[in-house]
Amino acid sequence: MSPDFTPVPLNKAYRLLNHGPTVLVSAEHAGVQNVMAASWACALDFAPPKVTVVLDKATRTRELVEASGVFVLQLPTLPMAAMTMALGTDSAKTHPDKLRQHGVELFYAPSQPTAPLVQGCAAWLVCRVLPEPHNQQAYDLFIGEVVAVWADERVFRNGHWEFDTAPDELRTLHYVAGGQFYATGPSVTV
Repeated sequence: MSPDFTPVPLNKAYRLLNHGPTVLVSAEHAGVQNVMAASWACALDFAPPKVTVVLDKATRTRELVEASGVFVLQLPTLPMAAMTMALGTDSAKTHPDKLRQHGVELFYAPSQPTAPLVQGCAAWLVCRVLPEPHNQQAYDLFIGEVVAVWADERVFRNGHWEFDTAPDELRTLHYVAGGQFYATGPSVTV
């Protein structure tokens, strides 16, 4: 765990997703862990904080989320672009060793021993599934209540992103298509 791994107040959780980053979704059940990339995740509500994420029926991660009732959204950084692409391309169903193959390092926060967190990210949101069977089956849409949040304080502190002053390697990723990402750029204040 990085020394810059710092708790974020739950009422600031939505700010971690407001800029539309690609996320890594991790889950664990019965000793099995997996991580996948997702571009369709967003903040949904403030209090209690809620998020949404689309998890295709064909994914191992979805199976783990459905079995455990918990998932983690984390924001990969610029140096993690190739890993993020690989985690979104390779299925654990056909590549059972994909985490090892792509160098994914997991860790656990003491307060969340069943929520695997991906090392090297800019932020982590642990979520409890709020069951909405129709949305999950018809649209692959999961709603989660955020129960714990951390960020790398070098890039997110005092409830705000600090991309302008943080090292470039802490910029978050935004997936376009065809293996192309953009990294979060400088701020524009109006």
